Amino acid sequence: MQQALFGGGCFWCVEAVFLQLKGVQKVTSGYAGGRTVNPSYEEICNGDTNHAEVVLIDFDESQISFKQLLDVFFTTHDPTTLNRQGNDVGTQYRSVIYYFNDEQKQQSEQQIEILKADGLNIVTELSPAPTFYSAEEYHQNFFARNPSQGYCNFAIPPKLMKLRNKFQDLLKD
Repeated sequence: MQQALFGGGCFWCVEAVFLQLKGVQKVTSGYAGGRTVNPSYEEICNGDTNHAEVVLIDFDESQISFKQLLDVFFTTHDPTTLNRQGNDVGTQYRSVIYYFNDEQKQQSEQQIEILKADGLNIVTELSPAPTFYSAEEYHQNFFARNPSQGYCNFAIPPKLMKLRNKFQDLLKD
């Protein structure tokens, strides 16, 4: 098993996408990259902790590669807006890849360079993996447990549609 740590806006959205992928065993919503130890959701929302909302992805690399996870990551969020995803604004919603090893760092750098060569202004932060703090239990698997919640109905279906349209071969049966 390997791990990936991504932030691409609201963790409910990012989690809902990655849970659909074969080889992904677990997705944990949480916080990383800030200065507050064991922050709460309320502290994150006020923007003073400098943590990002992130997902920790446990995946089987014999079924899905880190490169494939990067492809999904860059397709299902906007890596060109600084500290913003749609209506969510603040440093907690920044686009970020926290890498666990040199291979993840190199693959992330290569993917960013390819996107920049295509003319995109990529603002995704790339940093070594910091301490990860799991979010409160009610945030875990949020979309599956709250499918009629207003924000979820607005923000998540377009991301899932992109996923299904572009990555059909990576979806769980």
